[in-house]
Amino acid sequence: MRLACSRNEGRVGLALAFGMAVSGSSGAAGNPSPLGIRIESVTAVTAVARHRLTSFLAQAGCSADVRFGESEQDVVLEFRPGESGAGNEPVLVATNRTGDRPTPVWVTRRTAGVGSIAELAGRDLATVAGPDPLGSRLALEALAKAGVTPARQQLYEAGDFSSALGLLLHNNTHAAVSEAAFVEPMLEKNGLVVTWAGKPVSAGGWYRGAGWNMSALLCEDALAGLTRSGDRQIFAVFPEWVHGFSRPERLNSEEVSQ
Repeated sequence: MRLACSRNEGRVGLALAFGMAVSGSSGAAGNPSPLGIRIESVTAVTAVARHRLTSFLAQAGCSADVRFGESEQDVVLEFRPGESGAGNEPVLVATNRTGDRPTPVWVTRRTAGVGSIAELAGRDLATVAGPDPLGSRLALEALAKAGVTPARQQLYEAGDFSSALGLLLHNNTHAAVSEAAFVEPMLEKNGLVVTWAGKPVSAGGWYRGAGWNMSALLCEDALAGLTRSGDRQIFAVFPEWVHGFSRPERLNSEEVSQ
């Protein structure tokens, strides 16, 4: 009798051990390591955005480890401001308030009566710091083509586009850089006008990193549905003009149809 019990106990023990092993392996397979997602942020205050973006992606089935700072080899997706180069197109392009590529502009006060940016020679100007080409580079290139090269002391570098407009509105500068769709709602009520507008450009987006794999497609699809109006706290880490992200092929087809 004791021998039978020992055999039964042994069988039960083996069954339990086998069940635990299967359960453990299933859990490991069902809970893969989070995918590394990096953002080149416009602000050092990132805790709230990280938490909310992580939760947003998780709801879409994308388990993500959202990071800021230097890029790492295991990153599957990363947001970078700046124009894309040949052969290095983003999988998601940053879009403005109207869902289009951003357009750089110079803004002046209506009462100043500035007819063209050539008249900004010798004037104080507000630009935006950082790698975003809309912040200074594209606007300064337009000035150079008009024969205007501001001295360093004539450039007031703000931390963001709102602050640059603030310098203009408080008469600290004669003009300020901005983005067309971002500034449009503020023009009439603040007595501002767009004195120069460039061409729409790709000025930031999500790029695939060295660690990219097919499981990151869920993350890409989720990011394509993210909008500033849906969660402004997440967008605190992106340039102010960024309102969402779009597949390049969708933007290209819309531009061709227009």
